[in-house]
Amino acid sequence: MEPFRDIHALITGGSSGIGLATVRRLAARGARVSVIALDDPYLAALRADPPPRAILHLETADVSRRDEAEAAVARCVAALGPCDLLITSAGIARPGYFQELPGDVFSRHMEVNYLGTLWCIRAVVPAMLARRKGTIVAISSTAGLLPVFGYSAYGPSKYAVRGLTDILRVELRPHGIHVACVYPSDVDTPQLAGEEPFKPEETRRIAGTVKPIPPEQVADAILRGVVRRRPIVYPDPKTRWLARLAGTAPGFTRFYMNQATRRARRRRLPPST
Repeated sequence: MEPFRDIHALITGGSSGIGLATVRRLAARGARVSVIALDDPYLAALRADPPPRAILHLETADVSRRDEAEAAVARCVAALGPCDLLITSAGIARPGYFQELPGDVFSRHMEVNYLGTLWCIRAVVPAMLARRKGTIVAISSTAGLLPVFGYSAYGPSKYAVRGLTDILRVELRPHGIHVACVYPSDVDTPQLAGEEPFKPEETRRIAGTVKPIPPEQVADAILRGVVRRRPIVYPDPKTRWLARLAGTAPGFTRFYMNQATRRARRRRLPPST
C-alpha cells in the first residue's frame, strides 16, 4: 500500500529547491499537497506548471511572521483537510565574515529559519494532538551539526531547529506524533547559487571539496525517513559520518575544521615577498 496516498502534506518553502523536489515526489505518490511560499517567480512557475495530476493548493506567506504563517496553515487545512505531514523547508542562507555581516542578517536568519519553523509547527500540532497522529519534518543543515566557517548567522539558526526537534520528539511521541530532523550538506538549489557571491574565500575553498547533491536525493531521503519513522535523516553518507564524528569525537571535529580553515587561508593569502 502506498503510504502517502491521499494524505495531506503541507510544505513550507515548497516552490524551489528541496521543498519543490519533495512536492513533486509526494504529488507523484498520490498525496494532497499544500505549499506555503513567498509570492515570487518560483511560486509563479509552480502555479503555471504544477506536477501532473497533482492535488495542489498554493498559499503565499512569509512564515517568519506568526500571523501570516498561522493564517496560511489554516487556509491549507480548510482547502485539503487536516495536516498529516508537515515539512518545514523554508529558509535563507547568507554567508560572510562574522564582523562584516550586518546585524539584521543575524536576526533575519533566526526569524525565517527558526521562527518560521516554529510558527508552522505550532499551527499544526493542536489538530495532530486531537487526532493522535501526524508527522513533522524540519530541515536543519550540516551547519546545524558542525561549526562551518562563514556561517555565523545561518548555523545558529539551524542549531536552533535541531534543538527544537530534539525536544518536540520527546514531548510529542506519547501523543502519536513523529518528529524528524533532516541534515543536508550542500544541495544544488537556487539558494546555494545565491550564496556564492557572499562566501568568504575560506568558505568557498572548503565547500569546493564537497560536491552538491541534487534536491531530489534529499526529497527521497525525507520520504524514506517518514515511512521508517526515523528521528534523524542524513541524505548523504558523508554527512552521516561527520555527524557521528561530531558526537563521538568533538575534539577531532574541531581539529578537522581548524585544519581545513588553515589550509584554505594559506591558499588564499598571497606569497610573502
